[in-house]
Amino acid sequence: MFPERRLRRLRKRTLQPLFRETRLTAEDLIMPVFFDETIDTAVPIASMPGQWRYPIGDAAAVARRLDDAGVRAVILFGIPAEKDAGAHSAYTENGVVQQALAAIKSACPEMVIITDVCACEYTDHGHCGVIGETCSGEIDLLNDPSLVLMQKIAVSQAQAGADMVAPSCMLDGQVCAIRKALDDAGYAEVPIMSYSTKFASAFYGPFRDAADSGYSFGDRTTYQMDPANAREGFTESEMDAAEGADVLMVKPAGMYLDVLAAVHEIGLPVAAYQVSGEYSMLKAAAAQGWLDEKACALESLTCIKRAGADLIITYYAEDVARWLSEEQ
Repeated sequence: MFPERRLRRLRKRTLQPLFRETRLTAEDLIMPVFFDETIDTAVPIASMPGQWRYPIGDAAAVARRLDDAGVRAVILFGIPAEKDAGAHSAYTENGVVQQALAAIKSACPEMVIITDVCACEYTDHGHCGVIGETCSGEIDLLNDPSLVLMQKIAVSQAQAGADMVAPSCMLDGQVCAIRKALDDAGYAEVPIMSYSTKFASAFYGPFRDAADSGYSFGDRTTYQMDPANAREGFTESEMDAAEGADVLMVKPAGMYLDVLAAVHEIGLPVAAYQVSGEYSMLKAAAAQGWLDEKACALESLTCIKRAGADLIITYYAEDVARWLSEEQ
């Protein structure tokens, strides 16, 4: 009447912890942090409850707070005082990210600092590099001139002390170009975490409020990926791996677990970015009492790790690190 094998035998409450296949830890998490050169006191990000833009002067205190929570890695985003078509503020020695990085390193030397290599926060048009007329007569992002700009940004961040650089602009050849620039500048030991499979997602909206990185014309669909294309997404990561990426990334995370699982099979460490829209949806539903925020945040992150992520960039990093610590 019954099968010999009964899976419920191992679901007794006392046995469940012994057979859990995927375990989320604080060491899996990377916290995104926004620093704004134009403010003197922290400003809440309205579309991302619980997240803030911080002045550079708060960098050390923010790092100590995250370290106290158990967060061991951050990825930095900057909002400069001046923007222009060439994104010059992105690679100056005293740029907003460069200053914040130095302050964090001084306060928490063991904190792993990853820097976002892109230009969207620094250009007056909001696109991720150099724009100009293409061969079809359109004004759009120019790939190869933008690679030169990314080289400058990455080297500047490495000079400031970045432990890892993370190009997010989805340019063809970005890993190869940045690797050459870092090596030539004497930073061969600085790894590259490539946003290797980054989709043109509608879930980035709150981030653009946070980073002041909205675009003044067009969209980013000519360089970020069509959400419908899984095979192309795998190819993008495969190519970045061949160019020398040390870590691959899938962004967004939660809606793209199939792509994440495929990219995991390439064999390199894989990061997944639980993006602003994913975070804000959970926050909004929890604020209405429709979801248990803690349970849903932990479940979503566990599922991202189960799909193949070795690292997870998430705005929940600080909260989750504290929750996990309380459970020990």
